[in-house]
Amino acid sequence: MSRSERKLLDTTGRFTRVVRDGEKLSDIDWTDGRILLSNRRLVLAGASGKRTLQLSKIDRIEGRYDVNRAIAQVSDYVSVRIGTDVYLVSTGESESFERTLHKTILDGEIVLIKHPAIEGGVVQDVEWRKARVKIDEDAVNLAVEDGSFVQIEIDDVGTIEGTERTVNSKERRVLETEHTEDGTSVETHLSGSDKHCSVLGSVLRRGAEQNASSIDLNKDETEVLMALYSGVSSFEVPEFLDMDPDDVEEIYERLVELDVLQEVRIRREVALKPRGRNIASESMNNQ
Repeated sequence: MSRSERKLLDTTGRFTRVVRDGEKLSDIDWTDGRILLSNRRLVLAGASGKRTLQLSKIDRIEGRYDVNRAIAQVSDYVSVRIGTDVYLVSTGESESFERTLHKTILDGEIVLIKHPAIEGGVVQDVEWRKARVKIDEDAVNLAVEDGSFVQIEIDDVGTIEGTERTVNSKERRVLETEHTEDGTSVETHLSGSDKHCSVLGSVLRRGAEQNASSIDLNKDETEVLMALYSGVSSFEVPEFLDMDPDDVEEIYERLVELDVLQEVRIRREVALKPRGRNIASESMNNQ
């Protein structure tokens, strides 16, 4: 190991390759062995030999690959794609291992940011700027070249979508991430290399998946969420919707229980949580 290479993790665990040259492998099983992660390499060493994966060549950190029953029996693993190959790595603490991989790949990298691209549902006239990335346990932190600082809390991410857009006269991959800033719903757009977008997407989707809006609400509950999403104060919602204040209070209580709203003060001031922003946004788009 060279002087510039630092060991970040040295543990035992399980690993296997499930895709080779783009083809899913059959008759595969886990291999027990040593897992070594440095700031340059991921080394998987078992009784039959050692395989070294250069971090610079990692394309994606992906979801599950239930290839066969033996693989499906282990739920705690990270899948790593390098070119046309996919490896599964299980350390017993895969969330921590995945976070370390994210940090190792992204910390210090330069991406492009447009912030806020949308604020309170209104498109903003802002330019793309360079930003330096730093990942911590709870957030993606971006130090922007103009001296500003943008923090996207992972558990505050409502939605994240990947698309292709023209960025500085070039077609680039763009991540459109909805979150809040000072209580207001905003979208931050991020762009960079395919690897940057893929790994950043993997980080931010953890929050979006946690806050998915798969809840059945009635018409009044949905209208309350849309009013709050549009910027109406929680105290003004009854008058704004011409609803009885006691009925609105009951709706607030139900939505707090469903983890859609959070109570700000005892006098029933509420604010939208990421799941609530998702539901309100989807409902408004369907109007």
